Amino acid sequence: MAERKTLARNRRAFYEYQVEDTLEVGIILQGTEVKSMRRGKFSFADAYARIIQNELWLVGLHITEYTHGNLFNHDPTRRRKLLCHADELDRLRRRVDEKGFTLVPLEFYLKQGLIKMALGVCKGKKLYDKRESLKAKDQKREMDRELRKGL
Repeated sequence: MAERKTLARNRRAFYEYQVEDTLEVGIILQGTEVKSMRRGKFSFADAYARIIQNELWLVGLHITEYTHGNLFNHDPTRRRKLLCHADELDRLRRRVDEKGFTLVPLEFYLKQGLIKMALGVCKGKKLYDKRESLKAKDQKREMDRELRKGL
């Protein structure tokens, strides 16, 4: 299995959305964008993916300009193309066309020197779903504490 180094994880996405499916996609980046992302200088809190003219695009990803860059520095908020196979794109299109599904970036990581992204097919949670998720998380934490005390 290939070595993975996590750059960032979207914890809020797991709270806001019910993740139905995930897909690993590549990202087309410019040189200074790669350097900034390796340093962790990016934000994807409001990012999402869209299918535009048979291509997958990431919208809302903000990559801070590279501090040692020059006039060839990148635009921080430009749309970035995502790479996936045609059959995966068709499957995503069918899922997104269903009511309530959206494509949300879940995690950015390095894999074999390349920056990859875990893209989630998600459905928005209702308020009571969020409460149930928090309740289950708290119960699991309590069980873990009790197990540690018992040992």
